Amino acid sequence: MRHVIVSGAGTGIGKATAAAFARRGDCVRLLGRRAHLLERATEEINEEVGDERASWQSVDLADAGAVGRLELSETVDVLVNNAGGVYRGDGGIAAALQADIATNVLTAQLLTTTVAPRLRRPGGRVVNVSSIAALRGGGDSYGAAKAAIIGWSYSLAAELGPDGITVNVVAPGYVADTEFFGDTMTDDRRRRLVDSTLLGRPGTPDDVAGAIVFLASDEAGYITGQVLQVNGGALLGRG
Repeated sequence: MRHVIVSGAGTGIGKATAAAFARRGDCVRLLGRRAHLLERATEEINEEVGDERASWQSVDLADAGAVGRLELSETVDVLVNNAGGVYRGDGGIAAALQADIATNVLTAQLLTTTVAPRLRRPGGRVVNVSSIAALRGGGDSYGAAKAAIIGWSYSLAAELGPDGITVNVVAPGYVADTEFFGDTMTDDRRRRLVDSTLLGRPGTPDDVAGAIVFLASDEAGYITGQVLQVNGGALLGRG
């Protein structure tokens, strides 16, 4: 049984990813800020698999002190940095950039720094979640933050590679049934996003979870420093 940590796991892609690992017999720790969502997600996952494979802990991953106090297993086999979001305030460019970097980049770096000494050597896996916005532009500070995830992941892959640990990135496109778009998703915008794909449908959290689980598998042991797009063909051949 592997020990897996998934951040931003209370809803959407994170929850689907935690469930996917649990179905495969892994022990999964769900992290995030909102305790009620984490608790509910954990209960639903454990009920589905018929075992207590999932647990949760509420933590502000942008707080170095809080991250340092995390309860961790002796060895971590897989770390999935999925926590993130987009700033929707009206504080201007500087506020947006600071918020998006903290939410998307700082959270991943702090958690990885804390977990790295416990990652299995060799055989550990780190999977970071970026976005199509990092590759084609979009979202201003959000796209910049998600691009930073990719650049940092390349450096992390070089750092951890000698220890037999792989580091890869998943870059989703439009994924329905997530909180990301909030109340900004109109029927027209949804139609345009779906029409931009080659498959004629939006992505699902399970689509992204499947890519993450693959990159964390033994079969992906010789894949590192790569960006795997999960966007239905909305963006081709770049990563």
